[in-house]
Amino acid sequence: MSNTVIAPSEVARRVEEDDTEDLFVLDVRNEDAYEEWRIPTSTNLPIYDELLDHDFSTLADHLEDLPERQEIAVVCVGGLTSARAAEFLREEGFDAKSVDDGMNGWGRVHREYDGAADDVIQIVRPGTGCVSYIVHDDGEAVVVDPSQYINQYLDVVDARGLKVVGVADTHAHADHISGARRLAGELNVPYYLHDEDAGDLNEVTELEGGDAIAIGERELDVHHTPGHTPGSISFAFGDALLSGDTLFLRSVGRPDLEDSTEAAIRTAASELFDSLDRLTDLDETTIVLPGHFSDESTRPIATELGELRAETTNELLSFVADDDEEAFVETIVESLSEEPANYNEIKQINWGKEQPGGDAEALELGPNNCAAS
Repeated sequence: MSNTVIAPSEVARRVEEDDTEDLFVLDVRNEDAYEEWRIPTSTNLPIYDELLDHDFSTLADHLEDLPERQEIAVVCVGGLTSARAAEFLREEGFDAKSVDDGMNGWGRVHREYDGAADDVIQIVRPGTGCVSYIVHDDGEAVVVDPSQYINQYLDVVDARGLKVVGVADTHAHADHISGARRLAGELNVPYYLHDEDAGDLNEVTELEGGDAIAIGERELDVHHTPGHTPGSISFAFGDALLSGDTLFLRSVGRPDLEDSTEAAIRTAASELFDSLDRLTDLDETTIVLPGHFSDESTRPIATELGELRAETTNELLSFVADDDEEAFVETIVESLSEEPANYNEIKQINWGKEQPGGDAEALELGPNNCAAS
């Protein structure tokens, strides 16, 4: 990569490691786009439209606001206008680079972490809030909730000498296009999904609560945890709980993406309450590994169930602890946020009712809105 461009993966690494003394992220998109979705710690100078017209006057007026001794990573939507801005800044004496492919590239970053739980590799997409996993034992592995960028997972298992024996989705995703079927097909291994979320898919090995997937000398145990979707499942593996979109560290999965009528939301929320009630009966040392995160900065993203129950950062889970189903349902109904972008089209693809087109990557870009609050 040239010295005029910086990889989004490098930006992600430095932002995560709090290397802000050496890196200043300048976002030149319009304010509304920035407020909806942005790189943590970035600063917004909304000059996107001006840059399209090669107008650098506002940028020139703000030169004194920019750091002279830091590397400046300029980001826009796709890398074009940021490249213009970075070139202008270099001519003014700044160490400026354009983030390769802009926010589109940021949305494709995947970062790999060990230490979440024994024999569990966590794959985090910082730009979308999505989390997936590679669970392994004795040289065998199952990939859970992979993104459409399947080479990310193939690279990890190849580097570690693991043989993938199965691929699973915890549910039919609404926020991102699943790569599970394609990965399973490429490797000629089963694709696992609960039958209530299988839609029109034929190439599915259907799961039910109480089933188990063999991995080496161990098993990935299936818990049916409906609510977010009718077929949502969570996986238990040793002391780890891969909770999918049923339980997050600060919230729970929203129950309105199958049917948005109030009656249906209330019914699904009650199912979700029961699912969470069963999960919270697990041992307090169980390590909760969610399918999404919001602004949690610690890596890997994991918390013991006992700590999660004791904390006040997950209000909805506290209602479960208090056995207050009414408050749980009412809070969900009253606090649902904006739906994930393009979620209906994404679900049709994940259900096998539509084929992904040339816009498959763009469909899932944007903020993570799968939490109930």
